[in-house]
Amino acid sequence: MDILNPAFDYDKYGHEYSGYRRTDPRIAEYVHRALGDAKTVLNVGAGAGSYEPADRYVVAVEPSRVMREQRLARGKAPAVIGRADSLPFDDQAFDASMAMVTVHHWPDIRRGLAELRRVTRDTAVVMTFDPAAMEGIWLAHYFPELIEIERIRMPALDFIAEALGGDCEIVPVPIPFDCIDGFQEAFYGRPEAFLVKEVRAAQSAWGFLPEGGGERSWSNGWPTTFAPANGTGGSRLTARRLFIPAR
Repeated sequence: MDILNPAFDYDKYGHEYSGYRRTDPRIAEYVHRALGDAKTVLNVGAGAGSYEPADRYVVAVEPSRVMREQRLARGKAPAVIGRADSLPFDDQAFDASMAMVTVHHWPDIRRGLAELRRVTRDTAVVMTFDPAAMEGIWLAHYFPELIEIERIRMPALDFIAEALGGDCEIVPVPIPFDCIDGFQEAFYGRPEAFLVKEVRAAQSAWGFLPEGGGERSWSNGWPTTFAPANGTGGSRLTARRLFIPAR
């Protein structure tokens, strides 16, 4: 499968995004801890503003008009119109920077990460998914083509670390069973949520399936095989989010 442009068209499809993609406070603890004592933070590919710390001075960069409008609706500061591969800031302009589940949208990931490193004095925090671990999630059983899209778009962790300069630490972040941030892996305990079109629309990979691919779906069988009986996830039910902090 070839994907010529990995960027999702949020101006066309992202109008309900912020209703389903929200900051999960347990994941946010990892983000804020990784930012250390930074007082100024740049958020690149900021979307509607999830995971931005409220106790720091945050400057957000976001190319999508619809996402910028949703920031304002959430009470966030307006975002600078811009792209990761051409950040309009001086070298080392910010104490820290963050890129939250966004690098797979960047047409030139290496250049975007180099820009992130350039404008950051200390820690650059990237939150992403490990493409090498995606076969282990239950959704791969029902939508292997969806997982293949994600594996194509998601850069390898070693690539991200090298592009940031190499001095990196990879920190696994567990996904809570009742995670309120509506990315795909968050629904391992609530698979019925994928029957809701708006849930799928808040997850960009569905937009790369052939037309109607997101609707055909569960006719192949309801995913009870992987559903937990006692409210706790087993090894097949847990995915990992990963931080890559670089100094």
